[in-house]
Amino acid sequence: MPTPELILEGLHAIANRWTLLAIAWHGYFALLLLALCGARWPARRHVAGLLVVPLLSVGVLAWREANPFNGAVFLVGAVVLAACAWRLPRDPVSPGPPWARVAGLLAVAFGWGYPHFLETAAPLAYLYAAPTGLVPCPTLAIVIGVTLLLDGLGSRLWSGGVSGLGLFYGLFGALYLEVALDGGLVIASLLQIVWIVTRAHAAPTGRER
Repeated sequence: MPTPELILEGLHAIANRWTLLAIAWHGYFALLLLALCGARWPARRHVAGLLVVPLLSVGVLAWREANPFNGAVFLVGAVVLAACAWRLPRDPVSPGPPWARVAGLLAVAFGWGYPHFLETAAPLAYLYAAPTGLVPCPTLAIVIGVTLLLDGLGSRLWSGGVSGLGLFYGLFGALYLEVALDGGLVIASLLQIVWIVTRAHAAPTGRER
């Protein structure tokens, strides 16, 4: 395992070397959120597939910056979640309960403007160039946030996968790397686990995956 200093140096390099890609990822997530505001909501399978893509981006960039641990975890995690997405039905997504929608919006906002690693003299730059899609924590925060907004995509399996990744990286960042901000990802992951527990106690609908 690399030292915290080496890991932080690599994350810092990614955030500041790939800012144009970060801007593109902000546009990507903006289009996804806009699609959820339309009259016709996309299929659960399609939304899950779209959420896997930024996880692949994090894994590829980690490999490029000589962080094989993050690269392996995210690439394997993306493959597992892609398999989960493939199993989801094509029926449209639906909104989660009110508490989950609030939690989801907060998680998305946290990942969207994640104020760490990026060096900028303009605070507004975090609104479009924060390292989401580049480094683990902000990317997972948005993926979990969208999952909470959309009632876990109706899948305890998918929700367990994203919350497990989020909890691991949130605790890793907060405790091992001493990035206290990553406690926000821990909270989002725990709220996703709360959704799983409440879903498990709900009456089965026949559409659970």
